[in-house]
Amino acid sequence: MKHWFLIIFMWLFAQLTSAQRYELGVTVGGSNYIGDVGNVSYLSPTDVGFGVIGKINRSERHSFRASFLYLPVQGDDTKSSEAFRALRGLSFDNSIKEISFGIEYNFWEWDYYSERNQSVPYLYTGLTGFSYGTLVRGTTNGVPEIKAFGDAWSLAIPMVVGFKTQLARSFRLAFEVGARYTFTDNIDGSDPNRELKDREDLKFGNLNNNDWYVYSGLILTYTFGRKPCFCAY
Repeated sequence: MKHWFLIIFMWLFAQLTSAQRYELGVTVGGSNYIGDVGNVSYLSPTDVGFGVIGKINRSERHSFRASFLYLPVQGDDTKSSEAFRALRGLSFDNSIKEISFGIEYNFWEWDYYSERNQSVPYLYTGLTGFSYGTLVRGTTNGVPEIKAFGDAWSLAIPMVVGFKTQLARSFRLAFEVGARYTFTDNIDGSDPNRELKDREDLKFGNLNNNDWYVYSGLILTYTFGRKPCFCAY
């Protein structure tokens, strides 16, 4: 899996060296997870996440985009509105390190050389790879808890909607909310990975649904490069 992301990174680097207009920036915001422990709200940030982002603007409507995010996530049954979770009383902390590649699509054209104020909503999707701590349910002094036992990689599909505006000729400010559907059900320890596949007694929750996580954040980018000759693709 890591080799595939290296190949994608090298391809994007080649694009960057030949592109006419690109952006670099930083982001900070709130992160939360949705799964089998804790709150069931889809948009309820519990931790502060941050990262870096780069874009290759290939036309006035679409950009190639890459980012790295560090997103702490947690769950606490005592804060759940569901009675059985509150009685169960499990909690966990985890951290997600995300690398994402994909396409950002503007709802209408964005002129990268305009002096006037501009604003536009946009969508982003692609492929995300992320590392996280593998967890397992156990007990300490008879008290149930979720413990860490290793690290793992998985994939996710990002589904992001945002709105960006021009602060100055070279600076953009955006706000976006993005849910990631993951290909694992063990961000919260409810379905231990291959190492413990024979321990069915350690599993809990709804094993038919994988975990999600959400990032809601502000993005500040600086745009630079020569005037583009946009391609017809």
